[in-house]
Amino acid sequence: MKLIQTICGVTAAMFIAGSAVANPYDEYKGQTLVVNFPAHPHYDAVMKVLPEFTKETGIKVEVDQLQYLKMREKQTLELTKNKGDYDLLAYVVFSKADYVYADQLENLARYFMNPKLSDPAYDPEDLIDGYMANIGVAGGNKGYMAGPTGSLFGLPFGSETSILGYRKDIFEKHGLKVPETYDELLSLACEIPKLEPGMGGLSSRAASGHHASHAFLLHLAPLGGRIFDDSWNPIVNNEAGVKAAQALKTIVDCGPEGSQTFGFAEAGAAFLQGNTAMFLDSTVFAGSINNPDKSRVVGKVGWAPHPEGVRRGSQTGGFGIGIPRNAQNKEAAFLLMQWLTSKNADKLIAMEGGNPSRYSTHADAEVNAKFPHMATFGEALKDADPDWRPIIPVWGKINADLGTTLSKVLTEDLDIQTALDDVAERAATIMEEAGYSTWK
Repeated sequence: MKLIQTICGVTAAMFIAGSAVANPYDEYKGQTLVVNFPAHPHYDAVMKVLPEFTKETGIKVEVDQLQYLKMREKQTLELTKNKGDYDLLAYVVFSKADYVYADQLENLARYFMNPKLSDPAYDPEDLIDGYMANIGVAGGNKGYMAGPTGSLFGLPFGSETSILGYRKDIFEKHGLKVPETYDELLSLACEIPKLEPGMGGLSSRAASGHHASHAFLLHLAPLGGRIFDDSWNPIVNNEAGVKAAQALKTIVDCGPEGSQTFGFAEAGAAFLQGNTAMFLDSTVFAGSINNPDKSRVVGKVGWAPHPEGVRRGSQTGGFGIGIPRNAQNKEAAFLLMQWLTSKNADKLIAMEGGNPSRYSTHADAEVNAKFPHMATFGEALKDADPDWRPIIPVWGKINADLGTTLSKVLTEDLDIQTALDDVAERAATIMEEAGYSTWK
């Protein structure tokens, strides 16, 4: 007799040749897990699906959902306790370096090696490579990427890449070609305001601080640049860095009114309100496009991969999930983590408007019937660049300086080469103080 039960979206034989096989969740039924999630569209979708986990497993889940900056503050306190309150937590990608360096996240190898916990049908190769390297792996190349010495500390969950949104109606009206290269993108950004007076070409972040830095980094990777070379020497001020800053300035100068002060929300709002013809930023934004309560461009937007420069290189960022070293219910937390990132749950969350972490979800017919842009996103993710920005503990200081200095380029016409030379000089000092010059 063979009794079949669904576990993590696959079928598992409960009785094989008359011999019972234990349900992997039985040992943990009745346990209550406490998890920490951000207030974020992906996690809003997760909340709609999460009851299915309890229904399938008997494991209860309490969620502490916070604005992500407050979430980071609380996690910083929680992770230093002998016994933490959280069994599973979501972390923004910037936190990976800090948490791993402080030995505050579990290495996941021993859980995936445990046959009582690890689902053989999990299919980790289906997880998006760029997201895995960016959000989950540390200890490999440069210390924060995949490589022969790397270890897995988290799984992508609410991760994002950059994508180009464009107004199909405006492009069709003027016979415009969707840009595939940076030359085409920059040309269109300044041509559209001439064709459509009062409309900006491309809406971008530009506000002083991390917004301006983020926008610059969007262009730096595809235009062939990096912040550091392989010996940790700042190279942000080389030819590629200058081209990236020039690209950002061109986009902002040809953008909608007020572009110089836009953060992510303001740049997105300009596109939603029909004040600009293109938008280049995170895939998380796609969920707002066809919401008539927020958008005046419902049904008018198409999507295309991040344009190519010297190379393909869309951003990687967003959130992942990990198990704290001081968690009190680690094995059950792993089962929840595995379930949430399984093929079945990834699709369920995507159907509620979340960000998929798997290639198969982006290619799923049912998902694409509801969200046609997912197929384009899946293709774009093949070029997701896990090294588009350095994820090291001192990056916050350098990032803030870069963003503040770039703002002066955008608003005060500070010379680009001079600005980047100054950033590189200050970054070299920060890196030396942090010990990155030890092996030179």
